[in-house]
Amino acid sequence: MIVKEWCMYCGECAGVCPRNLIEVREISLNFNKEECKDCRICVKACPVQALEKGDD
Repeated sequence: MIVKEWCMYCGECAGVCPRNLIEVREISLNFNKEECKDCRICVKACPVQALEKGDD
């Protein structure tokens, strides 16, 4: 789940995703939930904790 109020769209999450499932746009993130293996690398990489495990 992305906490949109916290996300700075810095691209840290996209840069560490081993499956390249995150695309950063100017004011949004596109995330391929169906292909995600829940490794949580992106969650750990986020400098503002804007990513959380969840279904949203």
